Amino acid sequence: MSQKNQDQIDIPVVDISTPNAHVGRELVDAAVRYGFVFIRNQGSEIAPTEIDEAFELRGDYKEAFNFGEFVNGIAQQLLPSVFAVNEAQVSHFADQCHHLCLKLLRLFALGLEVDVHQGGEEWFSSRHEGPSATILRFLYYPATRSSSDFDPSVDVRAGAHSDYGSITLLFQRPGQPGLEVLTPSGSWSSVPVSPAGTESDASPPILINIGDLLSYWTNGLLRSTVHRVMSPAEAGHATGQDRYSIAYFCHPVNEAQLVPVPSERVRERAPVVPDTATGSDELVMTAAEHLRRRLAAAYGWDTAKDK
Repeated sequence: MSQKNQDQIDIPVVDISTPNAHVGRELVDAAVRYGFVFIRNQGSEIAPTEIDEAFELRGDYKEAFNFGEFVNGIAQQLLPSVFAVNEAQVSHFADQCHHLCLKLLRLFALGLEVDVHQGGEEWFSSRHEGPSATILRFLYYPATRSSSDFDPSVDVRAGAHSDYGSITLLFQRPGQPGLEVLTPSGSWSSVPVSPAGTESDASPPILINIGDLLSYWTNGLLRSTVHRVMSPAEAGHATGQDRYSIAYFCHPVNEAQLVPVPSERVRERAPVVPDTATGSDELVMTAAEHLRRRLAAAYGWDTAKDK
C-alpha cells in the first residue's frame, strides 16, 4: 500500500487571464511534472457567482449525476426535476467549461510549440469541437458518520484512478478537502482547495489535471496522475463533513484520430502513438476507441467480443 504524505508536492498556480506562449509553457511544465495545475479564477474565466449557483443545484442523489453533452441548450437525456427546471443554467455552465477547456488546449499547444503549418495553437482545440464523450459531473460525498466499522484506510470516497479524457476541470468548495495525488515516489500527497496566495480569492482556483488520452497523445510527456478522494478523517479533518465538487471531463470528438502531435518536444519522447507516415502497420486509434479500451481495462470487458 502506498504511504501517506511522505512526499508533499506544491502544485503550481497559473494565471491564464493573458494567454500567451509563456503561460502555455508554464502549463506544460506543470503537466509534465505533476499532471495537475491550478488556474487562478478571478472572474475572467467563469464568474465565481456562476460557480456558486451551480453548486446550489443539488438533486436527490447520493454520489453523482452525469450530464452528457447539450445540443442547442437541450440535454440529450432525461433530467431529474431539480435539474430539468434549471436546464438552461446547467447548459450554460457546461458551455463555459468547454470554452475554458478550449482555451487551455490552445495554451498547451503553444507551450508545446506545435508546428504552425500543421495547426499551431488550434491543433488540440480543433479536435474538440463536435460530439464527444465529454461529461459534466456533479459530485456529492456525504459526511462520514462515526461508527465502529468505519475504517478510513478502506472506506475511501473515490478510489485511486486516473481520468480517461484530455483534461479535467475540478471545482471545489472552501473548507472541503480530501483530494490526494500519487507522487512519483509512491506516496500520497494531499491537495489544498485554496493553495497559498489564493485564500482571499472570490472563488478557489480551478484545478486542472491531464487525462490518459492527452498523455497518450503526447507520448507520455504530459502526465496523467493517479489520484483519489479520502474521507474527512483521513484528510485530517473531523468526520461529519460533506464534500461537494463539480468535474468537467473534456474529451476530443469521437472520430478524432490520435495521430502524433507535431511538436519537437513530443517527438523527443519514445513513440507511443503510431505514425503512419513512417510506414507503421498499426492503425491510428480514434478518441472513441481509446476510451473504449480504457473502460475495458478498468471494468474487465472482453474487447474481442465487442467487435
